[in-house]
Amino acid sequence: MLLKNKNAVIYGVSDSMAGAFGRAFAKEGASVFLTGRSLEKVEKVANEIIAAGGKAEAAQVDALNEKEIADHLGTVVAKAGTVDISFNGIGVQDIQDIPLIDMSLEDFVRPVAIAMQTQFLTTTAAGRIMVKQGSGVILSLTATPGGIGYPLVGGFGPACCAIEGFSRGLATELGPHGVRVINIRSAGSPDSRPFRDALANDPDAVHDFLTKLEDDTMLKQLPMMADIANVALFLASDLADKITGVTIDVTAGTTNGLNYKIPAIPFVS
Repeated sequence: MLLKNKNAVIYGVSDSMAGAFGRAFAKEGASVFLTGRSLEKVEKVANEIIAAGGKAEAAQVDALNEKEIADHLGTVVAKAGTVDISFNGIGVQDIQDIPLIDMSLEDFVRPVAIAMQTQFLTTTAAGRIMVKQGSGVILSLTATPGGIGYPLVGGFGPACCAIEGFSRGLATELGPHGVRVINIRSAGSPDSRPFRDALANDPDAVHDFLTKLEDDTMLKQLPMMADIANVALFLASDLADKITGVTIDVTAGTTNGLNYKIPAIPFVS
């Protein structure tokens, strides 16, 4: 088991990406300490993990509240001894599909401010513990606009760039203490909650949008939540113990170049 005897703290847990990380980590032997602002949603994921034979605990923690974060981590250390993995997957309340020239300052700045505040609070709190341990892995998650210019994403694009830059900077400071810091960049997962909710509200429009996202990739398909969680699992494991200070691209090729306009070339033997 890749994460046997590891303790993972995950923020923003629900039935979406952070929950997928928790399930993947627990399946590979980690004890997962799941948190979120809605205890009911966190407990649902924790109970599913426990029912599948994993180890999970649920707690209500506001990942924008410094005291709640510190108190919870203190409880984890007192109970488990270490914090080996930290991942923050809370939403950043972004608004998209509005041109920047038509967007209000408040709507543009909000996702950047939330992303930076929560990432700073949770990663530095975990980092202080990990430095004392001499080990640990801090993970974050961004999306395609962190790697290329992408239209109509409002403040979400700058938020992704900010998270990636912060992750690199933190890695340089914590690396000498044996702590790895890595960001994962996704192209968006169709089975994640934002897409599921959007499909329920306007299936035709969202289907067209998903088709456009798929066309923007080299592989002509989007990564599912399990694909992203599996990458996170590898990065959190000792198999990746020399990887730090980078963003791992899991966009199916989107940020390496929009080549969808090039017609497919049939293979000729």
